[in-house]
Amino acid sequence: MRKWWPLVAVSLGVFMLLTDVSIVIVALPDIGTGLGMDFTGLQWVLDGYALALAALMLGLGALADRHGRRRVYTAGLAVFALASLACGLAPNGPVLVAARVVQAAGGAAMFATAMALLNLAYQGRDRAVAFGVWGAVSGAAAATGPVAGGLLTEYLGWRSVFLVNLPVSVAAVALALRTLPESRDPAARRTDLPGAAAFTVATGALVLVLVRGGADGWTSTPVLALAALAGAALVAFLLVEARSPHPLLDLALFRRPSFTGVLVCGLVYSAAAFSYLPYTSLWLQAVLGQGPLAAGLTLLPMSAVAFVVSAAAGRRLATLPAALPLAGGLAVIGAGGLLQATLDGSSGWPALLPGLALTGLGVGVVSPILASTAMASVPRERGGMAGGALNTFRQLGQALGIAVFGLVLHDGLRTSLAGHPAVPDPAAAARTLSTGQLPAGTPEALVRPAFATALDHTLLAASLTALAGAALVAVLLRPRRTPGTATGNPGPTPADRLPARTG
Repeated sequence: MRKWWPLVAVSLGVFMLLTDVSIVIVALPDIGTGLGMDFTGLQWVLDGYALALAALMLGLGALADRHGRRRVYTAGLAVFALASLACGLAPNGPVLVAARVVQAAGGAAMFATAMALLNLAYQGRDRAVAFGVWGAVSGAAAATGPVAGGLLTEYLGWRSVFLVNLPVSVAAVALALRTLPESRDPAARRTDLPGAAAFTVATGALVLVLVRGGADGWTSTPVLALAALAGAALVAFLLVEARSPHPLLDLALFRRPSFTGVLVCGLVYSAAAFSYLPYTSLWLQAVLGQGPLAAGLTLLPMSAVAFVVSAAAGRRLATLPAALPLAGGLAVIGAGGLLQATLDGSSGWPALLPGLALTGLGVGVVSPILASTAMASVPRERGGMAGGALNTFRQLGQALGIAVFGLVLHDGLRTSLAGHPAVPDPAAAARTLSTGQLPAGTPEALVRPAFATALDHTLLAASLTALAGAALVAVLLRPRRTPGTATGNPGPTPADRLPARTG
């Protein structure tokens, strides 16, 4: 069994960082009450984590290739543990958000190096087993997050969802130092720090525009300034990458429709399948009165179905043309959103279950082949860059989705509450309700249908995003014949499923 200890060391870290994407979802109402956070603050508890993962992953992967993958991985574990402690002890909202960003920086270091560490630790059949287990652990993390978060929040308080990371991190660091071999890329190039900085500023400013635009007004001076900063940083990133001899992301790869299609799929997949769940959790707890554990169990059908489908059909799906499972899976996710968007004032939690299960089916179809398709869409020596870009776009999709769907929810609440004598200030009532608290003086008979309508609008937006993404991915990934060949885009081959390196 000794040979599997490196797999355990890597899987522990990946399990923690992926669980922390979703474990907070059902704890949000308690966090908002405990720290007095408004709707924007609660969004940043989730968005700060997802955005930092997206912004830092490519740069940290390149840094690990140059300075040592085990070193960067264990440093990431240490940072993740210390930031988790800071989250658990946070005295107010700003400290919690800042600690979440630092926590994600540690998670990005782990995520950027995990596949390369496994690729070097195992060979042949053992390597295939290791990557299979790693994929299963990733799926289990998504399934475990809401339930674990509900259990911990209900019985130990919301701070425990962060403090539980400490013993796991200690065990993972000890195992990593004892069992993981150190490795570097002898041909590693200088890290593209200007590109990494420009990308971080562009994505951060864009999410700030979306979050603050609804609260401050789209034409307010701060929002316009942030929009200008986001545009300028994006232009700077493109110029730096186009001129750099060692770019963080080779822009020439976007000339390949298959590569672009996979990144679009990753972006839309994360946004449409997962970014509305925090708002569903608010409805379950603030309006229906469920506890955190019950809310987590209500969301379980989606992740459970996804896990079963991915495990049972993953290998068969990999033999199909890439466009079929990726575009088809997004279409199923869109159908699942439509099935959920049928709530009214009399609806209870069972109304969500069929749509959540259908969404889980789509997630289970997309997830097992997304990474291998990304690597198969580029030359082998760019496999690590493709994998890092996909992970970046997935986290960026979640960050953008949380911001956009939050705008839809808040606007739906404000519109639904407007015009009623019992609600003199619909905007203020919407902000209060968005944090999981009932507005003072607002009758429950009005709150239930108002939140159900707003959540329907949010689910509809997620569904339309998935369906539009499915159509675009189908076009980009359609099989193409190139001059002098008879091959198109059949999907990944077995040799393409393992990356040469991560960076």
